[in-house]
Amino acid sequence: MHAPADEPLPKVFQDWFKARGWSPRAHQLDLLERAGAGCSTLLIAPTGAGKTLAGFLPSLVDLTRRGQRKPGEAGRQGVHTLYISPLKALAVDIARNLEAPVSEMGLPIRIETRTGDTPSHKRQRQKQMPPDILLTTPEQIALLLSDPASERLFADLDTVILDELHALVTSKRGDLLSLGLARLRKLAPKLKTIGLSATVAEPDDLRAYLVAQPKGDERHLSELVTVAGGAEPDITILETGERLPWSGHSARYALGDLYEVLKEHRMTLVFVNTRSQAEMLFQELWRINDDNLPIALHHGSLDVGQRRKVEAAMVAGSLRAIVSTSSLDLGIDWGDIDLVVNVGAPKGASRLAQRIGRANHRMDEPSKAILVPANRFEVIECEAALEASKEGAQDTPPLREGALDVLAQHVLGMACAAPFRPDDLYDEIISAEPYRKLDWETFERVVDFVATGGYALRTYDRYARLKKTADGTWRVAHPKFAQQYRLNVGTIVEAPMLKVRLIRSKADGRRTPVGRGGRMLGQIEEWFVEQLTAGDTFIFGGEILRFEGIRENEVYVSRSRAESPQIPSYQGGKFPLSTYLAERVRQTLSDPSSWSVLPGQVREWLEIQKARSLLPSRDGLLIETFPRAGKHYLVCYPFDGRLAHQTLGMLLTRRLERTGARPMGFVANDYALAVWGLGDLSHRVSSGQISLRELFDEDMLGDDLDAWLAESSLMKRTFRACAVIAGLIERRHPGQEKSGRQITVSSDLIYDVLRSHEPDHILLRATWHDAATGLLDISRLNKLLTRIQGRITHTALEKVSPLAVPVMLEIGREPVYGEAQEVLLAEAADDLIREAMG
Repeated sequence: MHAPADEPLPKVFQDWFKARGWSPRAHQLDLLERAGAGCSTLLIAPTGAGKTLAGFLPSLVDLTRRGQRKPGEAGRQGVHTLYISPLKALAVDIARNLEAPVSEMGLPIRIETRTGDTPSHKRQRQKQMPPDILLTTPEQIALLLSDPASERLFADLDTVILDELHALVTSKRGDLLSLGLARLRKLAPKLKTIGLSATVAEPDDLRAYLVAQPKGDERHLSELVTVAGGAEPDITILETGERLPWSGHSARYALGDLYEVLKEHRMTLVFVNTRSQAEMLFQELWRINDDNLPIALHHGSLDVGQRRKVEAAMVAGSLRAIVSTSSLDLGIDWGDIDLVVNVGAPKGASRLAQRIGRANHRMDEPSKAILVPANRFEVIECEAALEASKEGAQDTPPLREGALDVLAQHVLGMACAAPFRPDDLYDEIISAEPYRKLDWETFERVVDFVATGGYALRTYDRYARLKKTADGTWRVAHPKFAQQYRLNVGTIVEAPMLKVRLIRSKADGRRTPVGRGGRMLGQIEEWFVEQLTAGDTFIFGGEILRFEGIRENEVYVSRSRAESPQIPSYQGGKFPLSTYLAERVRQTLSDPSSWSVLPGQVREWLEIQKARSLLPSRDGLLIETFPRAGKHYLVCYPFDGRLAHQTLGMLLTRRLERTGARPMGFVANDYALAVWGLGDLSHRVSSGQISLRELFDEDMLGDDLDAWLAESSLMKRTFRACAVIAGLIERRHPGQEKSGRQITVSSDLIYDVLRSHEPDHILLRATWHDAATGLLDISRLNKLLTRIQGRITHTALEKVSPLAVPVMLEIGREPVYGEAQEVLLAEAADDLIREAMG
């Protein structure tokens, strides 16, 4: 039944629904009613439940009732609704899907997008002639709010729609957006927010994010609308007759099976976890594509024009498969995708649910997905994810505490818009949920840092960005600082990138000289290019390219037919294993009765482990020691993710050094950690020279951690990112862009100065927080050490155990690309496997 006329849905909308044989869903009308009452609301609904239409319906109805704005009409001049998405592609997709019903109903509503890909002339026009609905990203909101015209632009703002809210709030982009929302509420006091999400572990965190928070301990929450149901997804793990790898992430063993799957479906979205995986898999699929299936590649480093072509082909239904990274895993509703394939372990129950939802995108029909584990441990993780999916479990990260480098960026942005009074700005900032507990002293120190650079840097004019006026307000010291702010706004600090430009080869074989023209293919990380010499080949954008040279910030390449190209790898491209799945993996390993669902070769692997060593327990820690090839090894199995394991490895080697065990190094993966040295570790443990209880004591997160960080280059890398976000170091200057090397030199010098002269500097504090929560995963490691106290089990072995083989294969691994990598891995694996499995 369509909505009765006395409900708050105008007849033109009722007729539109009826003409399509649809009815407004109850949650869509519920949200419309709450918005009509001026309430901010969080909508949690499964994929395909019409969340996006529900979010926009209140704005469409309100704008329809207001009617079209006449030229020169006074009053409503600004944006009515802001739609904010974590992805540029998502904003473009929503615009496409929203314009259809607006056009079909003949509604007097203008809709436009504004992202980093929007031409500058269009962005300028939007400020002069704002659309009714603007679809944009957190960075563009920050830019618009730094403009003195922001008060006029947003004075009539009625609604902010936050799509995929769970993905926005758990990063520094979410911190920046929360501060932007606080300013928008000041400019438009009656503003209401609508949050949309399909995967939420703690709804109250998101409800608090959507509304202004009062001073004190009380926490305000938005309204909540939840939609139950939705068809249970159809998820399977790829069945294969091939030998399952012990290590690695390429999943090359599954190519033949995967290709057969693609042939059986209309359109398949193939997700991988990194851009380098996407390039490799796309190239390999084309190599075996005897049926000439239309297969495309999509990831964030490709040129925007190339991405748009792929997206248009998806809409038209002219593709059979798309290989993609997370650039397409949020909310995209393009084409008739009937299958999602996830290559590698999904690394979290919520992440899996998000990706699976891209198939069918209809609430009442099951989404179909196939998981392709890349190695034997990933088989177990995929089974854990499968069980979590059946239970509807969620494991989205908790809401984060607002970062201080982001706060510094925001303070400068607000000064660019207009002079501010510190007490007024402080009250505004602590109304944002991530900054609710920010104390006045810390805020003052952030303002002082933005104004002077802090105690150690205040003698340098280049850091004096704010000036205090006679009436007590702070303003931008010089217009150049506002210009620099707008060039460098944002919180995404990727490794320095270079543009990839294609040189056309001439018929006589001579190439166009480097530096002249050519089509732009996208961007590639500077550190990868620095390893190349002229003539080297690599894969990018699905093509084999020959490196010709570098000119300024551009890499010049030509097409090649080389047979062994390199695959660019991108730093920071690994997801940590989620806590939720880690616990389930430990549970599966400790319970042989649950192994019946595993492939035969994985069951055999675990059975031999059980016979020759021990199985890890769910809450404890198994430690194996054994000799091999003149060295002695200690392998443990926390299953708590690569980040926590790497930090643990660094701290363990320091402690083992003090015992005289002479450690030589360590390696870690998501599941295990191996340390090796010259001393007999089995004897030292059994004789009491090494106490495992003391070795893994929780106090290692004290002095040992501080001492290691003081020597580590990790802190300098982390500081570099914080310094860029806080505006201390600019990535871009008017008319030029800094190279990665220039940024590194500048930030390292400043870091050394601050550590020597102002160790409590606000940016050093931000750096420590980032390292602890991100690169080191201190909280995860702390929980691990607490969990295993009194539950450490040691077994001394004569040779490597079956379970240790995967992490042992990581030792000494060099980044060798192409088929050679598989051959080398196979040879190394054969020796280890024969030894472990007998």
